[in-house]
Amino acid sequence: MLTEEVRPGILLSRPTRPGRLDSMNTELIQRLRDALAEVRDDAGIRAIVLTGNGRAFCAGLDLNGHGEPLGTRGVEGAPQAGLRPQKHIAVVNGFALGGGTEIVLACDLAVIDETASLGLLEVRRGLLTAAGGVIRLQRQVPFKIAAEIALTGESINAERALELGLVNRVAEGDLARRGAPAGGDHRRERPLSARETRRVMHESVAAGSDWDKGPWKVGNEAMKKVFASEDTKEGARAFAEKRTPVWTGK
Repeated sequence: MLTEEVRPGILLSRPTRPGRLDSMNTELIQRLRDALAEVRDDAGIRAIVLTGNGRAFCAGLDLNGHGEPLGTRGVEGAPQAGLRPQKHIAVVNGFALGGGTEIVLACDLAVIDETASLGLLEVRRGLLTAAGGVIRLQRQVPFKIAAEIALTGESINAERALELGLVNRVAEGDLARRGAPAGGDHRRERPLSARETRRVMHESVAAGSDWDKGPWKVGNEAMKKVFASEDTKEGARAFAEKRTPVWTGK
């Protein structure tokens, strides 16, 4: 099942499988993917917070009775294969293994409980971390560190995850279990501006050196779109009138 709660500007989503440590099966993967697609164009949702329940954030793919292996259908079936366009935040309670770590890697920001851990265990099961894990990990930490995590299948604790920059902060107590977001007040962000900022960050990674034209082309396209928007005009008016802007995402 998938439990959802809407807060001002935020969708809090909890994939839940009692007794299975919130591990992913075909049904839960489909429900999460559908839920993310449903709010894709909702300008009122500025951020999506993904968290778990109890001891686990997500124990990865359920290998017991999962049915058709995810790999036979292609990784596009996994929600963590492409999270967009809103900002995504992982609030990690307990351990996040396999697909759970892939969700963390796919999110823009992450908070982790002090007792939680991350890990890509697929290699120990004769599987492949195929839903973005081995693609994103080496872009977020040094290659040899990524290779150690991916090839040994050993998990890392919250302190090490913070040290490596895989999470933004470590939460004390039950902060993560309450689904507390990271990174400020998301209601104050312009939805269009935030979306284009994320797009430039992700697309410019593959666009070459900042000495080349590629990254600047991505940035210029986004700049034209944002500066011609109604949100930019509204931001200027609100500043001049000393009031809170009303964003429309247009």
